[in-house]
Amino acid sequence: MIPDRRLLLVHAHPDDETINNGATMARYAAEGVGVTLLTCTLGEEGEVIPDELRQLAADHADQLGGYRIGELAEAMAHLGVTDHRWLGGAGRWRDSGMLHTPPNEHPRAFWRADPAEAVAAVVAVLREVRPQVVVTYDENGGYGHPDHVQAHRVTMAAVDAAADPAAHPTLGAPWQVSKVYWTCLPVSVLRRGQQALAEAGQETGFAIALDAGELGDATADELVTAEVDGEAFRAHKEAAMRAHATQITVRGSFFALSNGLGQELLATEHYRLARGEPGVAQGREQDLFTGIDPA
Repeated sequence: MIPDRRLLLVHAHPDDETINNGATMARYAAEGVGVTLLTCTLGEEGEVIPDELRQLAADHADQLGGYRIGELAEAMAHLGVTDHRWLGGAGRWRDSGMLHTPPNEHPRAFWRADPAEAVAAVVAVLREVRPQVVVTYDENGGYGHPDHVQAHRVTMAAVDAAADPAAHPTLGAPWQVSKVYWTCLPVSVLRRGQQALAEAGQETGFAIALDAGELGDATADELVTAEVDGEAFRAHKEAAMRAHATQITVRGSFFALSNGLGQELLATEHYRLARGEPGVAQGREQDLFTGIDPA
């Protein structure tokens, strides 16, 4: 049986999905929505936090990507998501690292992917899963990482191509996505989180960002069009974040990546509508499927 409501999330690396959308994914999975995660790389270039696992890193054994396959599987189990795929198959494209670094020059770097091949790989998933809603990044990829930017470009192009009967005719029947959302963090929520971290003092052991830009690009509150309340699934998201142990440290209501800068662990997650019609006339949508007739 195909669920009436179907959601596809396209993310660059393992852990991106849980940080940005973990509570949303858990909530919808529990509600019987068909939730599909499509991850573009194995995250081979990630910085490893635990001392005992640092030999996995790209500049040592270069086994981090394989290890993160297991981390992501565990995270999905905590979120209740059973349909997870790797774009082009596991390892087809490699984590590109940051611009102007050696990993960005790797021949399999996702940043250097043949656009036609990468778009076709997403089209195949879109036409198979037939999601009404797609979630990915904005044009800057949230904070400018090449793989995030590439995921945005490839996804947006694939949404158009999937609806075109003349495009990729061997990849299945055309499918029109109803809505595309870009995951985002409102400026007010970022500020609130940093204030909460400051009030927690030394208890978390995390540093406070001197410049909010160090935590990524926040979105002006007036541009945020949807917020999904996943408070009932906070524990699921926290467990999934802990599963990404090479990349994330969780302490109480806060977490940090390898830079040690604390951030608030959010169970209400925010989105900006990029394609499609808003489901409410005023205010923010509370459900990404608002206004969509199941089909």
